[in-house]
Amino acid sequence: MIYCVVPEALARELLDRLIDYYDDDPNVTVIVDRRRASRRAAAAGGGMRQVRDRRRPRVPGELPELATD
Repeated sequence: MIYCVVPEALARELLDRLIDYYDDDPNVTVIVDRRRASRRAAAAGGGMRQVRDRRRPRVPGELPELATD
């Protein structure tokens, strides 16, 4: 499924033309974006965010010598 998203400010002039253009393609749906604000800006998340290193910590100590024949 492909969504053709039209900003609300341009919906009057573009929506009908895009619906007609994609009418014969069942994989495309034309929709109007009615969001008022970004979700990231609206969600404060508590303000306690920390950026951390997500890599695994190294194994402490030394590795044993490999046996040689």
